[in-house]
Amino acid sequence: MLVDSHCHLDFPDFDAERDAIVERAQAAGVERMVTICTRVANFDRVRAIAERYDNVYCSVGTHPHNADEELDVTPDDLVRLSDHPKVVAVGEAGLDYYYDNAPREAQATGLRNHIIAARETQLPLVIHARDADADMIAILKEESATGGFPFVLHCFSSGAALAQTGIELGGYVSFSGILTFKRSDELREIARGLPVDRLLVETDAPYLAPPPHRGQRNEPSYVVHTAQVLADTLDMPTDALWRETSENFFRLFSKVPKPEAGA
Repeated sequence: MLVDSHCHLDFPDFDAERDAIVERAQAAGVERMVTICTRVANFDRVRAIAERYDNVYCSVGTHPHNADEELDVTPDDLVRLSDHPKVVAVGEAGLDYYYDNAPREAQATGLRNHIIAARETQLPLVIHARDADADMIAILKEESATGGFPFVLHCFSSGAALAQTGIELGGYVSFSGILTFKRSDELREIARGLPVDRLLVETDAPYLAPPPHRGQRNEPSYVVHTAQVLADTLDMPTDALWRETSENFFRLFSKVPKPEAGA
């Protein structure tokens, strides 16, 4: 089996055929999907999608693009909302200095609030990091010194220093379709240097579709292509990579039940 650890099934890109998309994922061997919240204001919609499908789970949190809109969302709010059985992660939260859609101070405040919630619940924090390596490293080190929390550096496209820091602090690194792009040699080299028991795969759908679907809307079933490239990058048999990344997922996202054998 395979897991798509990060997608956005609540986005309108999927409204016309959400049932079919979930069915195609399962037919491709993708047994679990986590649909990620980007605004707590939209959490009810995200949760409803997770409730609708047995093999879909969700997170609760505020994307850094929207951080300044939801600074009134407290760690206690996140903890309370995460009590739902289908909520298996906190986030995504983080720092995005590429777009800078929210003030950087607001992004950092939001990230720290999510870290508090992840620390209290021990649910994994889904971290978005883009063009903010130095500040992300500093925050992760500072907050980890206060008390450990589980986390994943999702859709990883940063430098080796952030990847290594994440691993040293007990985190995981998740690769999306970016890993499959022709110009991603440096990213593939980073992947080779990471311990395989800390790696995940994801789509970040509807974005970043891997070949042979490059330029199209992404969907969870396409995670098989990213997994294939990761297996080739690590010189691993495909079935071993599927098994390893799935075991890693269930270790980190410990609230998600594993499929029963033969189910």
